Amino acid sequence: MEPTTTNIEKQTAAGVDVTTYDALVIGGGIGGEEAALNLANMGYSVIMVEKDYSIGGKMVHLSKVFPTLDCSACITTPKMSETIRHPNIEILTYSEVRGIEKDGKIFNTSIVKKPRYVIEADCTGCQLCEQACPVVVQDQYQYDLVGRKAAYIPFSVAAPRVAAIDIENCTLCGACERVCPPNCIDFTMKEEVIDVIVKSVIIASGFELFDAKKIPQYGFGKYKNVIHAMQMERQLVPTRPYNTVLRPKDGKMPDNIAYVLCTGSRDKTIGNPICSQVCCMYSIKQAQLIMGALPMADVTIYYMDIRAYGKGFHEFYIQTKNMGVEFVKGKIAKIDEKDDGDLVLHYEDIENGGAPKTATYDMVVLAVGVLPQNNIPELFKNEVLELDEFNYVKQTDKLVNPGMTTIDGVFVAGTSSGPMDIPDTILSAGSASAETASYLRRL
Repeated sequence: MEPTTTNIEKQTAAGVDVTTYDALVIGGGIGGEEAALNLANMGYSVIMVEKDYSIGGKMVHLSKVFPTLDCSACITTPKMSETIRHPNIEILTYSEVRGIEKDGKIFNTSIVKKPRYVIEADCTGCQLCEQACPVVVQDQYQYDLVGRKAAYIPFSVAAPRVAAIDIENCTLCGACERVCPPNCIDFTMKEEVIDVIVKSVIIASGFELFDAKKIPQYGFGKYKNVIHAMQMERQLVPTRPYNTVLRPKDGKMPDNIAYVLCTGSRDKTIGNPICSQVCCMYSIKQAQLIMGALPMADVTIYYMDIRAYGKGFHEFYIQTKNMGVEFVKGKIAKIDEKDDGDLVLHYEDIENGGAPKTATYDMVVLAVGVLPQNNIPELFKNEVLELDEFNYVKQTDKLVNPGMTTIDGVFVAGTSSGPMDIPDTILSAGSASAETASYLRRL
């Protein structure tokens, strides 16, 4: 089959018109965007389903990328814009795939589009509803460091830039409705089930961050000055919640900060025995950025092993050491809090005979690892999508065709197949889209 430039087709099943696409991409992060754009630029029609209010994934929330320290948003926002404007890509945000059933060479797919209580086509992104809303709740896009309104635009570069109503916290006061110029707020919206036919599927659902509360001895969730790495990342971006890096408990500018590597990685006791591959390097990157933001601060990184395996990674690590960041090979046993909010680390100093030691810091950052999305196999109703021993989507041919899965016509991209950094995710998405195009031509 040769690609066409028609974005959608119509097929009639049981007297009902069903929209048909060449490919379904599950996930709108950097991997999903890359795969969708590759196929769309070849003329194939693509439907992308993203569970969040905006595409962009986790990359759009980062400060800079390692080891070049290029602006992360400057790289990903043009790709977000290209994806959302491409005539061959249909995007459903705040939506989830409910079920996929293979029928010969096609996949009957059911998608649930959840209500955001704002008519997307009419919203101008003016934020007047946000300004008028009296309800303040924790902002998940700032990882609960600050608050947001119940009527809000998710973040400044959201795509689409459309407001949403957090109906669980909304008081239905009507303030947002009264100030909305295009009258696009609709509290009567309900879930919409959309049935489509697709000829192939690309799984690019990404990863989940490890929940640091699963290691209670580190005190995350109990001690406010123990934060995880994405919370520190948000303090380093231009759209940060504070003017600089501050302790969440009292707003004090920290003088010394500790990083605890392998939090939730390489640990069989919490169910993730493998290396997450990105924690060492993003911690080293953040250490450099902290020293730029707080020139007088001391940064110490506690590690089991430094895995700087990529191009320029080792040089970046050596550069960070030369900047004055201290690296201590030691396993953290527990973290205690003093009355003033300072934190006491109890650790085993491996390089000095394994002696137990303590050190006090203003703030501790837990370098949390990545975990797979475990619900993906449940989407397939009459086929079995196998997982590997670490619960990532199994690649049946890692060397020659790394995007292939155990279902013919279903491919995997990015961190759905295992931990990897941004460049490797883009390469993986390129492989998955190439294999998908080859599959579609054979239909």
